[in-house]
Amino acid sequence: MRIQSRQLPVLTTARSSSSKGISNRSLLATAIGLALASAGAQADTPPRQPVPQALPKVSVESTTTEPRSPKYTQPLADTPRAVTVIDESVLRDTAATSLVDALRTVPGITMAMGEGGQPFSDRPFIRGFESSTGTLVDGLRDTGAQSRDVFNLEQIEVAKGPSGAFAGRGAPGGSINLVTKQAQFDDFSSATARAGNANQRRATADINRALGDSLALRMNVMWQEQDIPGRDAVFDDRWGVAPSLAWQPGERTLVNLGYTHYESDGLIDYGHPLDQVTGRPVSGIDPDNFYGLVVRDFHETEQDAGTLELSHGLTDNLTLRNVTRYSYSTNDYVASNPDDSQGNVVNGLVVRNVKSNSSRNGTLVNQTDLTALFNTGGVRHSLATGLEYGHERTDRATYAVEQLAPGGVEIPRGGCDQFGAGAPSGYNCTSLTNPNPFDPWTGSIMRNASTITEADTRAAYVFDTLTLNDRWLLNLGLRWDDFSTTTSTGLRNDSDFFSHQAGVVYRPVRTGRFYLSYGTAASPSGSTVGDGGDNLGATGQDLQPERSVNYELGTKWELFGQQLALNAALFRTETRDAHVSIEPGRGGAQQAIGKQRVDGIEVSASGFITPAWRVFAGYSVLDSEIIDAGPINVADVGNELPNAPAHSGSLWTSYALTGQASVGLGANYMSKRYGNTANTRSVAGYWRFDLMAAYEVMSNVNLQLNVQNLADERYYERVYTTHMATMAPGRSISLSASIAF
Repeated sequence: MRIQSRQLPVLTTARSSSSKGISNRSLLATAIGLALASAGAQADTPPRQPVPQALPKVSVESTTTEPRSPKYTQPLADTPRAVTVIDESVLRDTAATSLVDALRTVPGITMAMGEGGQPFSDRPFIRGFESSTGTLVDGLRDTGAQSRDVFNLEQIEVAKGPSGAFAGRGAPGGSINLVTKQAQFDDFSSATARAGNANQRRATADINRALGDSLALRMNVMWQEQDIPGRDAVFDDRWGVAPSLAWQPGERTLVNLGYTHYESDGLIDYGHPLDQVTGRPVSGIDPDNFYGLVVRDFHETEQDAGTLELSHGLTDNLTLRNVTRYSYSTNDYVASNPDDSQGNVVNGLVVRNVKSNSSRNGTLVNQTDLTALFNTGGVRHSLATGLEYGHERTDRATYAVEQLAPGGVEIPRGGCDQFGAGAPSGYNCTSLTNPNPFDPWTGSIMRNASTITEADTRAAYVFDTLTLNDRWLLNLGLRWDDFSTTTSTGLRNDSDFFSHQAGVVYRPVRTGRFYLSYGTAASPSGSTVGDGGDNLGATGQDLQPERSVNYELGTKWELFGQQLALNAALFRTETRDAHVSIEPGRGGAQQAIGKQRVDGIEVSASGFITPAWRVFAGYSVLDSEIIDAGPINVADVGNELPNAPAHSGSLWTSYALTGQASVGLGANYMSKRYGNTANTRSVAGYWRFDLMAAYEVMSNVNLQLNVQNLADERYYERVYTTHMATMAPGRSISLSASIAF
């Protein structure tokens, strides 16, 4: 096992958190003023909360993984909510290359499928609620429909339950914070090369150099070419580069500058059509079948993102931090959808129905944090306050793609039986049982006129953990958002809302806690700024935001010398004022009257049972129900929520056999999932197993063998509300060689 070396910050102050609190803007301003007025106060320090000091630059080794976001004002053990941190060693041992791979190790998360702007991007449902707009990078909102690689990630922080206080708008199920690698004042380097079946080839390098006492430079690079195991013709090529610079001009000041460039080239795999009678994927077809066209279909993405972070310790107890991030991403594709909701599968023939997207998303976010430690009487405060401004702009269009048979005859939906497959249809029709992705399709592709959507966010927040005594902590948080969005077609939405969190922690013994918490989130119309499933609708209704509420009772224990964390939580999450149709047809009028509920239990274990035996595991039980679906979908009342499996579990465990050899085992289980609120579209549950074996050839050279999906289980990974379900990759076997220098 490789223990990661991390540089301690030059100045450590209050670690920010997220919680619930007060409910008006004057109290929010008062709390911010209190931090400024009281930060210099000295006080006796409670256990596990040392008074921060200016520290020399040193490197430390730690087996404890904690969130890096300043919005956590306490360590995880004293944070009253379920939070999972996936560290770099888990990413390495599981051979994860994408965010989808990484989140597979966290139960209660289902990746959903879309049809428009994000058909196959990172679209997580956490505890049954979509939280794609709750994705953050280094604590700042990361927008645009993307499929993310993990080559420049140090860890991934998953906060369960409505996370409006943490992430702002659109985090009803939780939030995901991606922590990038930053330059350190130390010298270390590593490189890894991987090869495997399905033409897998991947190489990464991480080089860090201290350029004197006050300057450090780090470079991360990645290159990948691979086909998708078990899927005909589908491929996923990527490359990226991420330099970062750290500069310490003074003892209390630190500047971090980071940049990422990332590109991908592949095919979108819409999977297999759903049988309209059974509601499940069509049976009796080869699981490898891909219904797209290699010569026509494409999926190209690109992202450039730059971050500037400035932090300054005003005193030993007060730190000011400002972060600015600008990102520009593109997402272009033409894909073949073999859906059957419109009769596209007839008499054993399939229309290669075109889906397309061409979007450009630019986002500028600036966030200022003030963190402080101070006393008021006998109460110790660990406080974080901040202001945030964000501007987002999306230019989105579709492509006009010819779907003509010879002679210029247009292929109608379900019209393949009039032409036949292959050449008679201009290769716009293919066989259900034996499609040929390499058919020589010809035709034109042109970009249509685009719609521009812009959004502005202004927010203020405050978090405080009050240590009342050695046994009791009170965690409070409040965020106010002013969100407005407009489109070039004249639609507009303006929303103004609060998000809260509150929690109480009781510590009966040094290694055990019980907590009770409450949190909220709000999702206004237009949250995805035109690049996802949420939009303002054809009517341009200015509806009040959808609101989510979470109640959670949990316990956290640290065993085996505080090397193993055991957590359990009992929770209820409700979405109120959900936007539901009150008129038939797409784009019809809506009202904010819907209600949904998920009751659940979650248990997890993370850490070391022995110095040689590590475990990272969890299990989730979800009991979801639609309480109110409006007058159009009244029959859905009582049904389960889409993408909310009743049972899901994950396990990754590794054991060091000797000083040089180690083995690992992974297991994933997910029960049946529905794709729609009517519960008429579904995919079956599945088990998946992974294996790992690693050997240290010499002190700086390691070999690692990974077998993912060991049994070559052909299961469906995502299911859409009407048309199709996507097949998960088959067995993957890869060998990696790593060198540290």
